[in-house]
Parts: sequence; C-alpha cells; structure tokens
Amino acid sequence: MTLILSHSDVTAVLDRAEVLAAVERAHADLALGTALVPAPPAVTLGDAAFVPMVAAAEAAGAAAVKLLADLPANRERGLPVQRSVIVVTSAADGACEALIDGRLVTAVRTAAASAVATKHLSRQDSSTLGLIGAGGLAVEHTHAIARVRDLETVLVWSRTTATVDRFRAAVADLGLDVRALPTPEAVTRAADILCTLTPAREPVVHGAWFGAGLHVNAVGAPPRADHREVDGAAMRRARVVVDSVATTLTKSGDTLLALAEGAITETAVRTELGEVIAGRAPGRTGDTDITLFNSVGIGLQDLAAARLLIDKARANGIGTEVDLSA
Repeated sequence: MTLILSHSDVTAVLDRAEVLAAVERAHADLALGTALVPAPPAVTLGDAAFVPMVAAAEAAGAAAVKLLADLPANRERGLPVQRSVIVVTSAADGACEALIDGRLVTAVRTAAASAVATKHLSRQDSSTLGLIGAGGLAVEHTHAIARVRDLETVLVWSRTTATVDRFRAAVADLGLDVRALPTPEAVTRAADILCTLTPAREPVVHGAWFGAGLHVNAVGAPPRADHREVDGAAMRRARVVVDSVATTLTKSGDTLLALAEGAITETAVRTELGEVIAGRAPGRTGDTDITLFNSVGIGLQDLAAARLLIDKARANGIGTEVDLSA
C-alpha cells in the first residue's frame, strides 16, 4: 500500500525537533557513506525549472525523489513560487511507500539544516539572530535556531512593515526581543548568526559587512546558477561549508558566480556539513572565524523527514492508503 499525505496530514504529524535531529543524523550518514545524494539535474520550460532531488539512505531503508518546481510566474498568479511532491520507495522491495506534499517538509527541513549548521559552526555564546527576509522561512528558522542557541534578540530586515509584523506575531511564543532594522547592512553588522532568506538574483548581503565571529546561513536563493544572496567577497572571507559538494557545484549561484568572478576556487567549497558533524573536517576553529553555510537543499533532508512522517502517520492512522497495483 502507498500512503498519501496531504499538506494537512503533514501538519498533523510533523515534529520539528524530530526533523532537526533526523537531518543532523542524515548529514553525518552522508559523510560516513551510508547515504547517497547525486547532483540533481534540471529541466527548464521557459522560466520554469523542474529539479528532481534524489537520495537513498540505509537508515531510512528507502530511496526518495522530491520533484521541485520553481515557477517565478506563480507570484503573479497568487500561488507559491516553489511547489514540490516527495515520492518514497522501499529499498527492500521497490514498493512505493508514500507520496507526500512537500510544502511544509521543505520549509521545516531547510530550517533544520540551518539550525544544524548553526549548532556546529556558530560561536556557542551567539545570542543575536539576524534575518534578511521575514516571511515563513524566517519564522521556521527562528524557531529552529532557538533550539540550538540561547537567543535573546532577533534583528530583521524586510521590504514591508506588514511582513515584519506577521513575523513578530509568529515568534511571540519564544519571548525574544524582535527589532526591525532599516537595511541588510545594519542587520549583518549587528548579528552573531545571520540567515539570508530571500529569492534574490543579485547579492543582498556583502562580505565587506562581516564582523569577526559571524556565522552565516545563506539559504534563500533558488537552485539556479544565476541567483545569489551573498557576493564573492562573502564567500572569500568566510570558511564555507556546503550541504553537498556535487549539488553546490551545479545549483548554487552563490558559489558558481563567486567562482566565475575569481573570488574563490573550488577548494573553498569542498567541506560538507556532514564531515564537520562526523569530526572528519574542521568547522569553526576560533571565536574570530567567519563561517558560512551555503545551503542549496538536498533530497536526503527530505527523505529523513519523510521517514519520520510515514512511520508516525501509519502509527496514528493519518493519511490515505492506496493500492497502486490494483
């Protein structure tokens, strides 16, 4: 039987703390060789891009593919620019285990990956979180990073006051001091941990603004080689850690454009987060280091979250079972 999980089903069973722990384990498994993530190809139709994000993991006992559709024209239609669905297949017998709506999974696992990177790369005394962008991904990031660092203050930049107001209400339960600042530069210079969460094509954050000890999660740019949120100086000044080298070198505009400009060489983007978690590569070596997690997103993160969802949904009788072979 194949389990179908709608967005409302996912919302009912998803546990963010469990996803964070699963994503951390999955990245370690990638470094240890018990999980696999090939670089995703992309198919374009006009301005639309379709990216199949494939992964397999021994711990999950499964392989999965998330088909990510990135459609900028959806913004004018009042629809999400990115939409996705996750298909999970058993490694034991090849049966389709589940078909899962990817909207909430993507947001939560993305924030979880940033929190894991923050746990392993930021200064332990970091207490000020800076956010470039204040939408739903900013809300998820604030809750996730608050699990790994004792935050006191959140500094936010957004183009609209209404977005900041919605963000403030959505994180009120954390009891943090939320302050809106007028520019990305002001947020960057004052933050201990910085998350860039915009679908930018041109840099919104510049390396010249980085202070000693800063940790950056560069998250928001879509998996397109011509989009980036940080400039070449940012990549050059930081110790860069990536989610997957193969994915980064095919899909990260932050990396590819910095390489094209000569700001960095490929050796600067050869350290994966899983290697740092597993103790096989250095992350932060001192309080004055500047670190940057270049987050493109990998299918292994989706598979780790999907495994949790499938098991919990079946245990609680949530979702719809369908016999695809009938």
